[in-house]
Formats: sequence, structure tokens, C-alpha cells
Amino acid sequence: MTDVDVLIAGAGPIGLTAALELTRHGVHCRIIDPVTDPPRYAKAIGVQPRTLEVFEGLGLLHRILDAAIALYGQVIYVNGARVAELDMSVPDDVPFGFVGIPQYATERILAEELAALGIQVERGVRLDTFTQDADGVTATLSGTATLRAKYLIGADGAHSVVRKTLGLSFEGGAFAEQYMLGDVEVDWSLPRGHVVRSMTQTDGVNADILVAVPLPGRRRYRMTMLVPEDLASGESKPELHHLQAVLDRLSPEPTTATNLRWSSIFGISHRIVDSYGTDRVFVAGDAAHIHPPTGAQGMNTGIQDAHNLAWKLALECHGVASAGLLASYDAERRLVGEEVVGRTVRHAQQGIGAGETDPDYILRREAQLLIDYAASPIVAAAGDAAGVRAGRRAPDAAGLTRAAVTGHVRLFELLDRRRHTTLIYAGAGSAAADLPRLEALAAAAVEAAHGEMDVYLVAHPDADVVESELPLIRDSAGEFATRYEPGPCAVFAIRPDGYLCFADRDSPKQVDLTSALRLTFR
Repeated sequence: MTDVDVLIAGAGPIGLTAALELTRHGVHCRIIDPVTDPPRYAKAIGVQPRTLEVFEGLGLLHRILDAAIALYGQVIYVNGARVAELDMSVPDDVPFGFVGIPQYATERILAEELAALGIQVERGVRLDTFTQDADGVTATLSGTATLRAKYLIGADGAHSVVRKTLGLSFEGGAFAEQYMLGDVEVDWSLPRGHVVRSMTQTDGVNADILVAVPLPGRRRYRMTMLVPEDLASGESKPELHHLQAVLDRLSPEPTTATNLRWSSIFGISHRIVDSYGTDRVFVAGDAAHIHPPTGAQGMNTGIQDAHNLAWKLALECHGVASAGLLASYDAERRLVGEEVVGRTVRHAQQGIGAGETDPDYILRREAQLLIDYAASPIVAAAGDAAGVRAGRRAPDAAGLTRAAVTGHVRLFELLDRRRHTTLIYAGAGSAAADLPRLEALAAAAVEAAHGEMDVYLVAHPDADVVESELPLIRDSAGEFATRYEPGPCAVFAIRPDGYLCFADRDSPKQVDLTSALRLTFR
């Protein structure tokens, strides 16, 4: 007998994302956190385009954008000279750009949405210890209470009780330097929405550094700087004059800092676990990986950990998951974590994109749009390496039309992010005679997914398939064909997290589609 389906330890952005996604799937969860009053400082700021896609699926996009500032680029100064500018404008096929939003605002929005669904964060409640068996997890909370759950998610940070209790390794190291943070306003004339990175270098080695990341508000920034000697003990917090001294040395133009909202001192570590879970217990976010803040990868990676795990746990709790579905969480996300840790360590030492020559690749990678699950045990054979294929993120496509909608729609607007979606493409030569085969493909997909599947017929403007029993979407602008490069008939199956688990761009077979879906569904 269990009290709850999933217990989540930690109510930061990772735990809140997991709780929200599970609740949207109808899974009974509880979320606890020992902190009674969440800190109000901008620990993590940058939100990547890929994470905005996750927030869109969660129904949060407009609220996140309302509380955020658009980030357009980064300006780099070395020894007082402007040496480079990084343009962060995204390509036309990416629906969202980069934004900055204080972590506390992200957490507030997630928590309010969760509360609207009837789940309150239980603050002042800590996870002391737990044991697990074949049927569930027994957790001890705040010294006395015992709770029985089917599964436990440790989103409890770098000092995770869950990770330590599981006995997972957390290998890595730390940089010798200490840094100070400060949330201030400055009166400089630098362009809005641009990160400022200013350094003094000797023989290519940084001797002094200032990184100013825009925050919502008038000329408001989170400043990162090396800690001065009088604060090296860490016993005192930086004051406004400490930050002003660095600005006097490194600001691209004379400026005065005011309105210090908060400050802190921190060190940089880089570590990753040897496993993202054991049996019925999982770790996500900082409990699984920590790394330099370069490129704003940490919170975004953790949110996507939680999203990846939650929809899989939901299928398991509903009794329709394949035997290997939960194991795919570690198989997919630990590879991502290892890559992010290694990359951010290099970037902290050398700078983002150092030694690389393809700006489009760099931007898409930093935007977390190039994550590839081709090696996952629940992804069908990937096929050719080029273009859209299983394991990769499903592209968006604009310019679609459907009956009763007067304007154009985006592909992402059609996706119910709680369910899988199968897109069946009918090319220009498709006719009514082809409909029985297309509808049989659709019926097979729905059956293989135990009903957890939406299906759309995406048709070329000239395809004669108007009598289809399937929901009909016209590729009126041809953008779907451009993004997906389908043959005369094609099938694409998209997971709730927006990744393709099956893609056949030419003459798909029903048996191949159902076999691919049975990697996820029992």
C-alpha cells in the first residue's frame, strides 16, 4: 500500500517541473523542501530556447516571457578593447530565442501553476532517509513521519540526501578561484539585452574578470567578479563598494552601481554521478550534475532532466510502460550531463566557442537544440544521419492550416505534450485511394500506445485526402516539407518531450511503427 505515486525531494525549478509534469499526467505526487522561505536571488538566469519549448508544453510560456528579458548577444572586452560580439539571434526554424529571468521568478511561476492544479509545496519538510524494495520506497520525513511512495525523485541539489543515500559516486573537481555575485543597477549606455564580458589578460590568461548578465528592469544586471582579498574568507558578503571597485577597473565605460538587492560568494565545481537512478529512486538537476555556469546550461539541463523523467514515470504509474522505459532516463540524460559538464569546464577556461568556426552549430548547441537520443534503448533505429530522424528534436513548422481556423497554426501548437503524437504525411500525389493505408497506420499507432496517442494527417496542399477520418492539417506554406523532408508518404512519431522516437520519410511500414512504439509502451 502506498501513500503517493511519486515523492519529490526539492522544490527548486527541477523538482517543481517534475511535480507539474507528473500532476498534468494525473500522477499523485508530493513535493517537499526543508527551506521554509525560498531565497530571492538570481542564482540561475538564462533560459534556453529548448527550455522555452518545454515551458510552452507546460502552458507556462506567456508567464515566463512576461517576467523575462530578451537576450540578444554578448559583447566581449579584453584589456579595455572591444574584441568580439556574439549574436544570439536564433534561426527562422527555432520558435523562441534566449531570455533572462531570475531563478526565483521561474520557481514562483512553476509553483503557482502547480498550486492551481491542487498541489502545494510542503515547506519545512526534509527528507531524512529512505529505503526501497521491489514495490516502493519508504521515506522518513523530518525525523518522525513515514511515507510510502512508488517512486522517489531527488531534486535536492548539490548536497543531495537522495544521491548520498543511494551511494552514487559524484566524481569531479573544483576551480581554485572564488567569485562574488551582486544584483545591481548601472547607469552605462551599453545596449539592452546584451551580456557584457570584460577581462584583463596577460599572455592569454585572465587576471581579472567581469560578467554582467541583464535582468528584467531598468539597467539591472547580475554581476560576477573575482573575490577580492578582504572577502576571501567568505565570512562577509560583498558590499556595493566591492562591486564598484571592479567596475572602475573593467567596465567598458565609466559607470556607477546602485541599488544592491543581494550579493553572495561562490566557488565553481564540476561533478557528475555514475548513475541517474537505482530501481525506484532517481536524481535530477544539481543532485546529478554540477558544472560552471558558463552558457547558462545548469538549470536548463536540470529542467529537461525532470521533464524527461516525469512523462516516463507517468506511463509507468498508468501501467502502460515498457519494461525498459524507466532505464532509458539514465541512458538518455547521463550522456547529456557528461557532455554539458565537459563542455562548460572547457568554456569556463577558454570561452564559449573558442577554437570553433561554425556559429550556427555553436548557437544551436548552447540553445540545447542538438541533444540527440539516437543511442537510446527506446528510440528506433535512426536511419540516415542527415536531417530529421529518430532521437532528434522534432522541428516546429509554421504556415499550417486546418478547417475552422481562420489563420495559420504552428506544428507545436498541435502537440499535446502529455501524449505521444504521430504525424502521417500525404504528399502531392496522394489520393482518396491511399486513405485506408494511412488510416490503418494511425489505428496501429493508437493501439500500440494504449490510446496515449494523437494522430494528424499532414497533407501537401494538392493532396486529395479531404475525406480522411483523421484530423487534417494542410502544409499550406510548405514549411513542414522543408523541415521534415518527407517522401510521398512519411510517418513521424513524437514523444511528449518533443523528441522523435520514430521517423520514416519514405514508405513507412506498419510493423516498423508499432515495433518502435513498443520500445516505450508495453
